[in-house]
Amino acid sequence: MLSDLDKKVLGELLRNAKISDRSLAKKLKVSQSTVTRVRNELEREGYIRRYTILPDLGKLGCEIIAFTFVKMNPEIQSKIEDVKKYANQWPNAIYASRGEGMGMTGVIISLHRNYTDYLQKLTIFRKDWAQYLEELQSFITAVGEGTIKEFSLEYIAECLK
Repeated sequence: MLSDLDKKVLGELLRNAKISDRSLAKKLKVSQSTVTRVRNELEREGYIRRYTILPDLGKLGCEIIAFTFVKMNPEIQSKIEDVKKYANQWPNAIYASRGEGMGMTGVIISLHRNYTDYLQKLTIFRKDWAQYLEELQSFITAVGEGTIKEFSLEYIAECLK
């Protein structure tokens, strides 16, 4: 269970992972060594798995975010290690998971330079997994177009309060 200080440190890091321990200590009114100790414990216990950035996808040349929902036949369970290896070959697939909902059994979230790139990747996926694929539905959105709420993990900080 996280202490109040653990939650505060984690919340601040969710807002800005680049913040120094010194600045964080000043903000939370505790010593720098306390912040360093708490951060190290959070890392060791797996609450913090890695530090990263959230780039501007449009500036990086990504025009499309695709949410692809798949229904795979039950035989796929025997190939789960192959599925994981396959997913790791596609750096544009930023998240893939088994799940349930809307009659589907999995989801893939991917980034694409343009619609042609999206269609090419989808065609390859359909071909490679045809014997297990029962249904596939996609929802695509243009990066920056119609965004109602920007993607950010900092919103999770509010859940820690």
